[in-house]
Amino acid sequence: MIWEDLNEDLIMPELEAGSSEEVFQQLGGLLVSGGYCKTSYVDALKEREKDFPTGINMGSIGIAIPHTDKEHVIKGAVAIGVLKEPVHFYQMGTNDENVSAKLIFMLAVKDPKEHLVFLQRILMILQDQEVLEKLTKTRNKQEIIEIIKEKEKQL
Repeated sequence: MIWEDLNEDLIMPELEAGSSEEVFQQLGGLLVSGGYCKTSYVDALKEREKDFPTGINMGSIGIAIPHTDKEHVIKGAVAIGVLKEPVHFYQMGTNDENVSAKLIFMLAVKDPKEHLVFLQRILMILQDQEVLEKLTKTRNKQEIIEIIKEKEKQL
């Protein structure tokens, strides 16, 4: 369950950023300062995003699920950012389709086998437009965890 791995210290419900790089700095910085990732993590995110974009258009709300290789991770975690204003990412699998991401799920995955499981779980949760709406509207860290927990119970 994703919600079991969530930590309020890694949630930014009112993230202000003007670019994906600023998102990486702020959310990735939380993972580094929290001891989840090495100092190389943020730069590795930026580099990986150039070759493997992580934006996903989920209908009315764009999301991004940035992550990088395990050698930059100390222990697994998920950082969540809800942007005040959407930030440009490229659509996963392309380098020319824009996604205005409002919701960021940043993964620090130590075990590559867990990587796909985490992605699948997150996508199952975020396919629900009502859940997306709730997540982007709340400003409460604990409520973000509860929304995810409730949705996971339904799956």
